[in-house]
Amino acid sequence: MSLPRTLGDLRRSPFSEERLCRRRVKDELRENLVTKLRESGPVFPGIVGFDDTVVPQIVNAILSRHNFILLGLRGQAKSRILRALTTLLDPQMPCIAGCEIHDNPYLPICRRCREEIAIKGDDTAIDYLTPDERYVEKLATPDVTIADLIGDIDPIKAARGGHELGSELTVHYGLLPRANRGIFAINELPDLAGKIQVGLFNIMQEGDVQIKGYPVRLPLDVALVFSANPEDYTARGKIITPLKDRIGSEIRTHYPATIEEGIAITAQEAWTQRDGYQLHVPKYVKEVIERVAFAAREDKKIDKRSGVSQRLPISCMENVISNAERRAIRHEEKLVVPRIGDVYAAMPAITGKLELEYEGEMKGADHVGRELIRAAIAKTYDGYFNGANMQQVVQWFDLGGEIQLADIASAGDSLQALRGIQGLMEKVVKLGVGPKDTAELQVSAAEFILEGLYAHKRIGRNEERVFTAGEKQPKHVEKPFEREEPPYRSRRPFN
Repeated sequence: MSLPRTLGDLRRSPFSEERLCRRRVKDELRENLVTKLRESGPVFPGIVGFDDTVVPQIVNAILSRHNFILLGLRGQAKSRILRALTTLLDPQMPCIAGCEIHDNPYLPICRRCREEIAIKGDDTAIDYLTPDERYVEKLATPDVTIADLIGDIDPIKAARGGHELGSELTVHYGLLPRANRGIFAINELPDLAGKIQVGLFNIMQEGDVQIKGYPVRLPLDVALVFSANPEDYTARGKIITPLKDRIGSEIRTHYPATIEEGIAITAQEAWTQRDGYQLHVPKYVKEVIERVAFAAREDKKIDKRSGVSQRLPISCMENVISNAERRAIRHEEKLVVPRIGDVYAAMPAITGKLELEYEGEMKGADHVGRELIRAAIAKTYDGYFNGANMQQVVQWFDLGGEIQLADIASAGDSLQALRGIQGLMEKVVKLGVGPKDTAELQVSAAEFILEGLYAHKRIGRNEERVFTAGEKQPKHVEKPFEREEPPYRSRRPFN
């Protein structure tokens, strides 16, 4: 069925005057949310790990017809959630064609549309908005002006139309009026200047604003949503009190609670579908990558107030796959299988996302990154081999055995060398890899075992990735009491 294109046709369509005038944006979001809840499907598809925490609070806010704010550290899917609100809007929304603020055909608020309907009547042209066109997003920065958000007098409009500067017809509308009958999102709200926040809450509550000293009545129909970092929001106090008071719900987001949730998010967001090569990422590699982020969030050398974004494991996964892909291209291998060595090669995707404390800065980002990877490997290794007898493998190195596993070495050459390690290839079965599997899979599994032993300091490894015997820790021997020598001796004679 074709959509009505004039005001007269619209009156005879299911878009009744009573429905469009009575049902505001927040009512629309509420009704469509209720329908989704009855269908028992996911409210926000693609949002992982918030089903029992954040999503119920957002549902309550929408059912309450609240403006709300999401508080969370960077990389906690705040913007993604706000953009997902468009799934709760109607597929089509009629408006007056050519109107900058998407006026309701039955109840226009701008002077241009009122005059057009007075002249054309039922022949007034009607246009339609999609859900994406009804979502407006603005990143708050200190240089945002009231003209950007609300609007300003346009002297060119006044000159061309012969209007007075105080006329509504001379106004160039800002982002907020252009979001009329839709959703307006502001990211990083505390960065918005205080005087701009005043104009924002004034139009939220009273529906009017002054532009260049001229009062303009704009009873907008907008659902306002915000995001902010909780450190900025609570400690630095940049959101003015009247605006905080007008935000109905304050909802806290968080990082993934479990490794499985983190792996699911990374698998969803990382670019893994490469052209021309078959890819297999072992589960233990995924776990190591995810545990790097988990370890970083607990490490005292990393600033917890800044947080460790979920973009870290996503970028790390992409770099790990790229390094494995580079190896496969060089050796003309058909299967791309990442190894633990590829995680170390992905350091550029890790160090740039860590805000270090003083202790971390003294050690350096690379050192901290390697410590995180080693800790992640140790914990992942324990999940597969806790209690396993690796004495045979360790003894091989203790007797003088050495092996180099460069991250660029081919799978065939590496496998031949690894088979010489006594008892090693028998252990990869616990990782679901057998002797009939490809060389790429076997090498990746065997290297993981060696890296796990190195992480637990049972064997050694240098920067050239040469695995050797571990350093034997000497037993502490109690020494008899000796007089401590002074730190220096003065050569200046006494008088």
